[in-house]
Amino acid sequence: MILFSAQKSHPLYPLARSLRLDILEMINHAGFGHIGGSLSSVDILISLYNSGLFNFDKDHFILSAGHLCPSLYVVLAQQNKFPRGELLTYSQFDSRLQGHLNLDTPGVEYASGALGQGLSFACGLALGDKSHHTVCLTTDGEHNEGQIWEAIAFANKYHQGNLINIVDCNAYQLGGSTADIMPLDELAAKYIRFGWTVTTIDGHNFFELESALKKAKSSTIYPACIIAKTTIGKGVSFMENKFEYHDVKDLPEDIYLTAKNELQKY
Repeated sequence: MILFSAQKSHPLYPLARSLRLDILEMINHAGFGHIGGSLSSVDILISLYNSGLFNFDKDHFILSAGHLCPSLYVVLAQQNKFPRGELLTYSQFDSRLQGHLNLDTPGVEYASGALGQGLSFACGLALGDKSHHTVCLTTDGEHNEGQIWEAIAFANKYHQGNLINIVDCNAYQLGGSTADIMPLDELAAKYIRFGWTVTTIDGHNFFELESALKKAKSSTIYPACIIAKTTIGKGVSFMENKFEYHDVKDLPEDIYLTAKNELQKY
């Protein structure tokens, strides 16, 4: 177990602070957005795009839970796919950065919509391009959808060793906790029964993320699943573990300023 103070020594840690601030700014400027899951998933994406393990000019990334797009947008801007200033056009008319992913956005391969479809799309990419890796990011709440389980079975049947599914397990969704709405008891065991290799980690720990991605990439026969235990609203104390912050609209100025102050000290 790595203490939080030690985690701060990781070279990617400063990005965790700055990109969280970018997420807050773009959602506050737009007047709405899915802030809780964006803050829970951003560390996963920071590690994925900055670990040096993948080349997403050749490898593929699919964000199945498209409402988490603010976390992807800030990372794509950090990767110079478009100017950082464009983040403030989020969800505006004619912007390339809409509230759900679309193919006008540089670095995006999948136009998102209904939950549960992205892993199936990722399976198709992995089947069609066996020379490169396909990485998909899903959520625990998204596993309420039956189509995800069809894709999980498909990936095993076709021995998709070039497929990695990362599950952002923040324990909450729009209407409450996943435990209350549709429990995902023994999620790791379920994936294992479907023939996947599974690693469970702290999804905010860059050391664990890096290690899990290396392990998943080394799996050449079986599809790999990384179950990333995360915290909804991570970095803002009053948003953490509160499903009410799954999405927000018109943040009051005092709430925005308090959140900004906390993230500046993250």
